[in-house]
Amino acid sequence: MGDLTRVGANVQALQSYNSLMKINDRMGDHQYRLATGKRINSAADDTAGYSISKGLEARGKGLSVAMSNVSNAKNIMDVAEGGYQNVMDILHTLKEKATQASDDSLSTDQRTAIANQVTALITEIDDIVSETSFNGSALVDGTYSKTFQTGEGVTDSLSVALNDADSAALGINALNLTTHANATAAMGAIDTAITTLSTAIQEVGDIKSRLSSKETALSISYTNTERSEERRVGK
Repeated sequence: MGDLTRVGANVQALQSYNSLMKINDRMGDHQYRLATGKRINSAADDTAGYSISKGLEARGKGLSVAMSNVSNAKNIMDVAEGGYQNVMDILHTLKEKATQASDDSLSTDQRTAIANQVTALITEIDDIVSETSFNGSALVDGTYSKTFQTGEGVTDSLSVALNDADSAALGINALNLTTHANATAAMGAIDTAITTLSTAIQEVGDIKSRLSSKETALSISYTNTERSEERRVGK
C-alpha cells in the first residue's frame, strides 16, 4: 500500500514553469509595445491612462478634420472673392463707358455702340455670377448660406452668407445711355454698385481672416493634443 500522505507533484518544476510563463507574458508585452511604439495598448496596461489617451486621440482626430474643414472653407471664400473681383473689373469698365456716353459731343450712332457694349458687359456679369460655384453650389448669386464646422466641439462653427452680385442686385440691369442725363444717372448707379460690391468683397475678406485665425488656433491645439497623447501612451 502506498503512502497516501505523499503528494505526487514536482513543486520545483511547477514554480519554474510559472516563472517562465510570467517572463514570456512580460516579453510579449514589451515586444508588442516595441511594435506599436505605445506604452498603453489596452485598458489592462493602464486603465486610467487608457481612458485619457482615447479621449485625447478622439480630440486629435476631430481637430485634424476641423483643420481640413477650415481649409475647404478658405478655398470656397477664395473662389467667391475671385467671382466678385471679376464683376468688379467689369463695373470699372462700365463706369468708363457711362462716363464716355455722358459726353454730349457723341453722335447717336456712337451712343448706340457704347450702349451695346454696356449690354454685353452686363450679360457677362450675370454669366460670371451663375458660373461661380463650389461643389455644385452657386456662391455669389445670393443663395449661398452655409455653416462650416471649424472645430471638434459641437458649437465650434462659422455661419456664412454671401451677397448677390448679379446685375439686378447691383441695380445696373437697366442702364440707359441714350442721353447725357441718362448716362449721368447710369454713372451714379454704377458708383453705387461698386460700393455695394466693395462691401461684399470686404465681408469675404473678414471671413477669410477669421478662418485663418481658426486654422492657426486649430494647428496649435492639434500639436498640443498630439504631444499630450504621446506623453500619455508613451509613443
